[in-house]
Amino acid sequence: MTADKPLRADAQQKREALLAAAREVFDTGDFFDLRFDDFARLAGVGTGTLYRHFPTREALAEAVYHGEVAALCDRARQLQAALPAAEALATFLRTMVEHIAAHQGLARTLATLWADRSGALAEGSRALEEAVGDLVAAAVQEGTVRDDVDSGAVMVALHGIGAAHDRPGWRAEADDVITLVLDGLRRPQ
Repeated sequence: MTADKPLRADAQQKREALLAAAREVFDTGDFFDLRFDDFARLAGVGTGTLYRHFPTREALAEAVYHGEVAALCDRARQLQAALPAAEALATFLRTMVEHIAAHQGLARTLATLWADRSGALAEGSRALEEAVGDLVAAAVQEGTVRDDVDSGAVMVALHGIGAAHDRPGWRAEADDVITLVLDGLRRPQ
């Protein structure tokens, strides 16, 4: 499949069905328990369709990851358009925690698949950092957030939250970390 040529409507539907099936499998944590061909069966498509769109397990995982990143970046833009800047930033950071909680299987699978290919996630990480950077910059311009902390520090906190997802009581602790980050970003009165 080439990135330049748009897919026919039926081919796009089959591709989306494969991605949806893979997302479900990620969320259950069974990604490695299935034969790669099983994704075609779960999506209700033929194996030729699977291999045409995603020639490897890694290609399928990468497509799911990039879809999730795109959805999160879209969410950041929607929040920025609809809410005051500080509220948009806070809502997005809490959305990120919800996303991490809902998709822990995806994070574990990606970490396993790309343990030796850290560059494979770099593009998505840059896109998320840009989205967070836009939210932070808007809040700085609004005057509600300090101007001496950049989006990289916020991303480090988010990465730490994601890395600690196996801790007992993780969700409450993750929410507390977001509160600490937001309190730390708040511009002193």
